Amino acid sequence: MNINHIIKVARPTHWLKNIFVILPVFFGGAILNTTQAIAAALTFMSFSLAASAIYCLNDIIDVAADRAHNVKRHRPIASGAITIPQAYGMMTISLLASIVLMLLLPEGQANTITVIITYFLLNVAYCLKLKEYAIIDVCIVASGFVLRILAGGFATGVQLSKWIVLMTFLLTLFLAFAKRRDDVLKMNETGRAPRKNTSRYNLTFINQAITITGTVMLVCYIMYTVSPEIIAQFGTDKLYLTSILVILALLRYLQIAVVDEKSGDPVKVVLSDRATQFILMAWVLSFLVLIYL
Repeated sequence: MNINHIIKVARPTHWLKNIFVILPVFFGGAILNTTQAIAAALTFMSFSLAASAIYCLNDIIDVAADRAHNVKRHRPIASGAITIPQAYGMMTISLLASIVLMLLLPEGQANTITVIITYFLLNVAYCLKLKEYAIIDVCIVASGFVLRILAGGFATGVQLSKWIVLMTFLLTLFLAFAKRRDDVLKMNETGRAPRKNTSRYNLTFINQAITITGTVMLVCYIMYTVSPEIIAQFGTDKLYLTSILVILALLRYLQIAVVDEKSGDPVKVVLSDRATQFILMAWVLSFLVLIYL
């Protein structure tokens, strides 16, 4: 076992998903507050370590299937570069380190730790059994992101808007369905289901699910930007203009999913697609200008 093997199991590139823990302090207009910014950074690292613990467990559970896979058999645990006991050790250390980081928070320690432990236990259940059930699997994935923003809110003392919670769940449900669409395409091409529950999905259902979740998410976002409490909080009624960028982002992702048929990994899409990166940066900058300047 060497550092490269550990990094491959920990999947640090997937830590990008944990950026959701920063959303409460960002949308709360407190990102420039040093104490809250540090708390958000600690929570980001804590959730990243907890997620890496889950990645370890997932690779342990799937070791037999991975060894029979042409590509996955080269993963550290499947190849034997990291033994099963060593993998359990990595998982335990990652989880404990995650909890220790939360003890450094100036406030909300108990609530934040409770959220992270809930996230860990939920994903243990997902890895062991629940990922085999269609619809339940994507709902658990989306719930994991809701837990991320809850942890960010508790850690920074920022009260979450109901719209933020709804948007997070719907957005990540949208992305999860888009990812399952990629699985259905592979099943239709090869005749083999990439997951045990892929046969419980088809393109008609997936396309309708993507349309519904994307549409409702957009409505929630617009309602958020024009709600009286948000306008009063930020002192501007121009937030609705950022809806244009959200629409563009959804359309671009739909284009990647439906036209290019490359929606298998949202993280890879964000890291590789220049148009998506440009839209996201424009959205962040527009929010920064409207909220902080």
